[in-house]
Amino acid sequence: MTHFVVGLFGDPESALSAAGSIQSADLGTPELMSPVPIEGVEEVLGEKRSVIKRFSLFGAIFGGVSGFLLAAITAVLYAHPVGGRPIITFPPYLIITYELTILFGIIFTVIGFFVSARLPNGLWTSFWKQDENRPYVPEAAVDKFAVSIGCGVDDVQRAETILRAAGAEAIRDGTEGVS
Repeated sequence: MTHFVVGLFGDPESALSAAGSIQSADLGTPELMSPVPIEGVEEVLGEKRSVIKRFSLFGAIFGGVSGFLLAAITAVLYAHPVGGRPIITFPPYLIITYELTILFGIIFTVIGFFVSARLPNGLWTSFWKQDENRPYVPEAAVDKFAVSIGCGVDDVQRAETILRAAGAEAIRDGTEGVS
């Protein structure tokens, strides 16, 4: 079972140093909760990869292919006399292909945003079982900076020691306030 250890800090520098210490101690990747944006988080924790661009690319490819197929199949099913020219040509179908590329790219981007933001909350919990028990720290939305780490029973004491050494004002068991 995963136990969450949450350390509350009064300033962002000590929270960043605690997150860096936890990550360098191989306890896992800590989560940093802050009421304001903090400069330098990407250097300490690394940049998170977004899946939204993959949704956009897949939607654009799907839209482009479906747009061309829509025009081509319509031309084959309802053939007009073309005077010896090919029935399926690319230039006339370029407009509908472009429009459906943009349309499906935007639709899939919005869907990708909702999936990556886990909205609505109850719908996506079956896909992200490990995040079901994420701790919620109300003070991190007001005036404190929180560093939480999910670790095994054996590493709880070590995580608490690292957080105390970094200057944590308070240390909590995060499994009590899971959302």
